[in-house]
Amino acid sequence: MNPNRREFLQDGTIGAAGLSLAFAGGLNAASVAPSKPITNMTPQASRKKLQECLGGPFPEPCPLKPELRETMQKDGYRIESYAYEVEPGDRVPALLLIPDSVTARKPAPAVAIWHQHNGQYHLGKNEPAGLAGNPMHHTGVALAKEGYVVLCPDALCFEERQDPTKKLKGGNFERFEFLRYVVNGKCMAWKNILDMRRAVDFLCERKEVIADRIGCYGHSMGSTHTWLVGPFEPRLKALVGNCCLPTYKAIHDHHMLHCFPNFVPGWLQYGDTPEMAALIAPRALHLNLGEKDGGSPIDEAKAGVERIQEAYKKQRAAKNFSYYIEEGAGHVLSDEMWNRTRDCFAKHLKG
Repeated sequence: MNPNRREFLQDGTIGAAGLSLAFAGGLNAASVAPSKPITNMTPQASRKKLQECLGGPFPEPCPLKPELRETMQKDGYRIESYAYEVEPGDRVPALLLIPDSVTARKPAPAVAIWHQHNGQYHLGKNEPAGLAGNPMHHTGVALAKEGYVVLCPDALCFEERQDPTKKLKGGNFERFEFLRYVVNGKCMAWKNILDMRRAVDFLCERKEVIADRIGCYGHSMGSTHTWLVGPFEPRLKALVGNCCLPTYKAIHDHHMLHCFPNFVPGWLQYGDTPEMAALIAPRALHLNLGEKDGGSPIDEAKAGVERIQEAYKKQRAAKNFSYYIEEGAGHVLSDEMWNRTRDCFAKHLKG
């Protein structure tokens, strides 16, 4: 685990773990984790319960009203900077990468990228778009060079979506937003999912995009976002999550602090985080995990992917779920993880 992530786990999410305990009872280990979560529900019933736990239905979509702010020509692709409306008065900044070979007359598949957390609130869309941050995570550029149209939005609390009043910085603003949604009967995951669904709306409106060939990718918190949005966004045909499948059991057993989108009030009585990801079935899902990733203790993560695999089998879609655990790897996007990510999109979006 790199120092930035360690600092984030110590500081940036300190309220989330405590609140997860409070939602579940918060008194002792026995009250936190029910011994027998309800696992015999149909996927439809589970999805309905998950929607209730998140905070209820999403609002009817408002017009996006996209505004082009800037265009930057790069080597083999261009970046268009946009802001579009996800809810009335709430505009999301995003970067759209379009390969030079792609036009309205020659459209291409598309991938939305959900950026990582890493306690780096000044970074959001710019990192996967290759304009800042760690080159390891310039995944939007890599996918654009593979011929995909790529959308990289800012998540709430990151880059251009930090506190507009400037009163709260970094993790304090994230904590504020999480609590603001909680007292309104929702959670941050509800808002993240809403924003991600609007990103898919944006891609579907683009003439350069083949609307029935859209996927999404995320590393770390972006992986969490992937398996959160998947159950509620059938237009996503292929989803890849890299290095993030923390279960509530692992979080509670290891006394971990984790990022706010992981915590969905009340869900533990129905399942754990793998049961959320399983609701993506039968659509294509691939997960990469590092054996030594401290954010997703591997024994619990292994048990989790096995449960996801079983859910896909029940829907006769076993071929659409895959996972890879890299021996000795930590919280990274390794060459092999990237190869499997690229191959998943090639198979399900281009094949």
